[in-house]
Amino acid sequence: MAISVNLDKQLDKAYEELELSKILDAPVAALAGVSAGDAEKLAAAFNIKTVRDLGTNKQFKVAAALVALEQTSK
Repeated sequence: MAISVNLDKQLDKAYEELELSKILDAPVAALAGVSAGDAEKLAAAFNIKTVRDLGTNKQFKVAAALVALEQTSK
């Protein structure tokens, strides 16, 4: 099943037309609002270099789950 999602506002312009696997393997600075400096800090602190690394990082996943849990309890 094909799924279409518009990520124009979530990605830098250079990454908007790429297939999902290429976006996931792109540097975190491909995400709108993440600067090269932010990317350097993520790499230094958490060894996060790609969008995939960010999405699969244990600490970030726990934080996202806690936020989701709070939202479901409201």
